[in-house]
Amino acid sequence: MSSCRVLGLLSGTSMDGIDVAVAELRPLGDGVAELRPVGCTELPYPAGLRERLVAALPPAELDAREFCALDTEVGRAFAEAAERGTAEFGDVDLVASLGQTLYHWVEDGRARGTTQLGQPAWIAEATGRPVIADLRARDVAAGGHGAPLAGVLDALWLAGRPGPAIALNLGGIANITVVGGPEPLAYDTGPGNALLDAAAWRVTDGAATSDLGGRLAAAGRVHPGLLAEMLADDYYRSPPPKSTGKEHFGPAYLAEAVREVALSGPDLLATLTELTAATVADACLAHAPRCVVASGGGVRNPALMAALRARLGEVELRVSDELGLPADGKEGYLTALLGWLTWNGLPGNVPGTTGAEGPRLLGSITPGAGPLRLPEPASEPVRRLRIAHSTTPREAA
Repeated sequence: MSSCRVLGLLSGTSMDGIDVAVAELRPLGDGVAELRPVGCTELPYPAGLRERLVAALPPAELDAREFCALDTEVGRAFAEAAERGTAEFGDVDLVASLGQTLYHWVEDGRARGTTQLGQPAWIAEATGRPVIADLRARDVAAGGHGAPLAGVLDALWLAGRPGPAIALNLGGIANITVVGGPEPLAYDTGPGNALLDAAAWRVTDGAATSDLGGRLAAAGRVHPGLLAEMLADDYYRSPPPKSTGKEHFGPAYLAEAVREVALSGPDLLATLTELTAATVADACLAHAPRCVVASGGGVRNPALMAALRARLGEVELRVSDELGLPADGKEGYLTALLGWLTWNGLPGNVPGTTGAEGPRLLGSITPGAGPLRLPEPASEPVRRLRIAHSTTPREAA
């Protein structure tokens, strides 16, 4: 098993930019690996690209030309982000990309397919490094949901902690990983920031893409009727493993929900904040956790975190920064870990978290500037992940 520096790239369901994270990963022996965060950042999409991505979401009709253009332009944006990442945090051995999810096809509770944009050839051409991409499709082909892949990081990172412990990601879609039971369990709980972002865009006539700092929600009051109606969505009662996305909890969903409800912008944001807090807390409390460790963009929303703390009651709520893993960069570091596992011939999914028939090697590899030379496959699985003290870019170089 080789040690290497990996750059992780992704854009979440919020479509608010490209997350970049560089990690040093190395085996320590006896099934233990170490992840040292080097640095992370977020870069906005080029002007107009986010709006085109949002416009391509269901129920919109997307023709082949626009699909090709978006796949190419997201790939070029990811390539530029990778170049910026190596300029800021130092050179890397390989790049891993989760791309930009455009559509997650689920029917009758089963994932049938998944589409991520961001042609990896552009990243390989720009960096000269091998690129591991298309990391979800193999899990779906094996009967899984292809999400949440965060289960592999969470299961390794929280192994050995008093449990049950829950890792919570408050991205566009919220997901949890439950560690400490017979086997790890992970699933999407429902909307995280997705409906909040759609509502902020709606009530500000496009001036805001999110309720930055939760200020709109803090100025409003929860509408009990709308909250009750939205909590009745069948998704919340379907059993895990399960996954969802903006094809369900997106702008069209929000427009239909408020079609016959008259309320102010702040009241709408307050209600949607409570919806996210309620559905996340209900999912967490069903597993009787001792601690919930949160990450993702939602942890920077004080209104959401306050509502979630109130709903969790006596259950401890911590932010992943407190345990050494930067909350803003966690998904980027997850992507780097997934790439490193594939590079070393190790599965990147946890069947109990995605529903796949078994462990699978994930992704497809695009060679870099030179011939592709993979290391010898690992002789033992990784069972625990230690998060090491972060390095500065200068130390890392």
